[in-house]
Amino acid sequence: MTPPPPPVLRPYRPEDREALFDICVRTGHEGGDARHLYPDPDLLPNIFAAPYAALEPGLAFVVEDGGRAVGYILGTADTASFVDRYRAEWLPGLADRHPAPAREPATPAEAMAALMHTPERMILPELAGYPAHLHIDLLPTHQRAGHGRRLMETFLAALHEQGVKAVHLSMLTANTRARAFYDRVGFHEIAVPDPGPVTYLGRATR
Repeated sequence: MTPPPPPVLRPYRPEDREALFDICVRTGHEGGDARHLYPDPDLLPNIFAAPYAALEPGLAFVVEDGGRAVGYILGTADTASFVDRYRAEWLPGLADRHPAPAREPATPAEAMAALMHTPERMILPELAGYPAHLHIDLLPTHQRAGHGRRLMETFLAALHEQGVKAVHLSMLTANTRARAFYDRVGFHEIAVPDPGPVTYLGRATR
């Protein structure tokens, strides 16, 4: 019996969109499944995955296994420019489906909707030296197999080719497994006043 081909890393394609959404929500709660927290399963992906694939497709890469994406890395080379495009080009198409909360968020879904409508939150003076940012997620079945490191190396190389010198990310501080991965691939903590439940990490692209 012929063994199945190994997973491959390749650029994102539009037909990966369904898998992209699935991966995002199934890893969206401290690295685990978030579907029970959000009545609309497209909410998280519409904030943290889909806009990058739409606005910065040249920086989107996936791991494919068995004909389907099982992990991805995506982001932007310039956070400030991305925020402008997100507000002008991405957010208007989602405002009806995901309206901004009219009161203080009381549920995880409302909190995420508030984030969706405030992309300027991504621009912090402490991050100015790290203009790019990224999101990376792998289904649990494909973690701890080297795919995350390969995705990261591919993304960093793509940024370097564009002349970008450094990149940052934010992660839930409670997600200790993710922090261990980022430490292994060379990220360091960036001090940000009052960061709330997240930690900011950064590194050079080379």
